[in-house]
Amino acid sequence: MANRSHTEQVEIACAAGANWIQYRCMTKSDDELIDEINDLAVICDDWGATLIITNHYDLLDRVDAQGVHIEDFDADLVTIRKVIGEDKTLGTSATNAVDLLKIQNLGVVDYCGYGPFAHTDTKLNDFPLLGYEGYRLLEKQPVDIPVIAVGGIQLTDVEQLLKTGIYGIAVSSAINLSLNPAAMVKEFYRSIF
Repeated sequence: MANRSHTEQVEIACAAGANWIQYRCMTKSDDELIDEINDLAVICDDWGATLIITNHYDLLDRVDAQGVHIEDFDADLVTIRKVIGEDKTLGTSATNAVDLLKIQNLGVVDYCGYGPFAHTDTKLNDFPLLGYEGYRLLEKQPVDIPVIAVGGIQLTDVEQLLKTGIYGIAVSSAINLSLNPAAMVKEFYRSIF
């Protein structure tokens, strides 16, 4: 349900088999973020999951996270890579193929979240919904970077999305708002493998 803390959500997801957690919080101070990220890192470490934080790359030297996902489309990704070093994962977002290829051509990003696939309330935006066709169009592009489908993905979407050649999917609401999030994590994994 929506009233679960980040810690509760991460514990449930990791215990159910999630191997990649992206922490996104834009409302807390740096000190609060550092404490919470390090708490989440302990959980992720216990379960062998990768922890990625959203936007706060300046905190990476004070938290136990494996990388950062940058949502700011105007961010200087080359400089961010220099700041975080080569050993940390750097991901970012794109909403169209032109921007995705520009990101890829920078040569500094490890993966790109691409969407929104469908309507989502997790992160408000007004970008055109890509749907399956938006991902199929990537097959005609010289895309080598791992592409992660994002935005409003439901369990029933996974099979068709994977047929488009994407690298993976990111899911939030479909799990966190379900009555049994642990069972939903397992269902998503079953649909992928």
